[in-house]
Amino acid sequence: MPPIAFLAIAEAQQLYHWLPAALALARDSGARVDVLSPSHAILHIVADHDPEGRIGRVLLRRPTFKPDSLFTMPSRFATLALNYPTIRRYPTIVTTETSSAILRHFPGFRSKLVEIKHGAGDRAGGYKNAHAAFDLVLVAGDKDRERMIALGLQTPDRVTACGYAKFEVMAARQTLFDNDLPVILYNPHFDAALSSWVRHGPKVLAALESLKGYNVVIAPHTKLAQRIPPIRTDAPHILLDMGSVRSIDMSYTNSADLYLGDVSSQVYEFILRPRPCLFLNLDQHDWMDDPHFAHFTLGQVIDTLADLPTALSRAAAMQSQFESVQKAAMRFAINDGPVPASRRQADAIRAVAARTD
Repeated sequence: MPPIAFLAIAEAQQLYHWLPAALALARDSGARVDVLSPSHAILHIVADHDPEGRIGRVLLRRPTFKPDSLFTMPSRFATLALNYPTIRRYPTIVTTETSSAILRHFPGFRSKLVEIKHGAGDRAGGYKNAHAAFDLVLVAGDKDRERMIALGLQTPDRVTACGYAKFEVMAARQTLFDNDLPVILYNPHFDAALSSWVRHGPKVLAALESLKGYNVVIAPHTKLAQRIPPIRTDAPHILLDMGSVRSIDMSYTNSADLYLGDVSSQVYEFILRPRPCLFLNLDQHDWMDDPHFAHFTLGQVIDTLADLPTALSRAAAMQSQFESVQKAAMRFAINDGPVPASRRQADAIRAVAARTD
């Protein structure tokens, strides 16, 4: 089989969405699989998960002199342009970001493009015209597949629901604090129009600092964490994470007792084990019956921070009425099954790579 490239030019929060498929392809099919990235840090994580060295690691040239980082990558377009002679040699290219669709406009580009759509969220920003440029889009579940087809972004034969491979490499549950108080995970999104932090950050932080009887992990989406001044607090019950592997490997979603957020797709990682969820609608979005806010049905929604203490106090008691909703949402968002998601993704990628059309 011709070599397959996994193009890792996005920040590290996308890494665990494609890595299991790359490992499955290299391990189970004997295909030559190379990961192409301008980041030593990302290639190092690949090596950590591949002790047998089945995956090739290709360091791309960096169009910047800025330090290497998991969460600050050079311009994707500039990286593609600078490394195009290397990239175009691969007959099949797999990626989790839609920026690579621009390769279709590069002279002489003939490779097949496969997208693994990262995350399983609902916001409108997750559905882009660029999806149409891919020969195949692999999504987590029927929700994304149906929505992508309905929006005309892909045809039914070119979008496949394969499950959520990130669950196969997720971190184990951890003890995050030295006491037994319940742990709240606050996970604000980077989208300025939808985030609970961009306009309301100081007030949200003050509300969390004033809480009694809870521990709090503040772990913004890593894109948000890179764009805002560092969050600082002296509150002993608050753990801040402005960008680490723990913020992307499900350490917090697996270990917290309650999810507090806005539009991040991490809520679907959290309800892998159904637990109380609480959503901040501080800009009073008209979310009812809007599919882009479907996750707001998974828990309480509050429009003002004054309601936060009361909502938290009744969250455990109210969870029984959200449990079945969360389970149904997971079935729709993420296709489960006896075959691991990474194997299903690998099989689909291998089928595209073998096509001669």
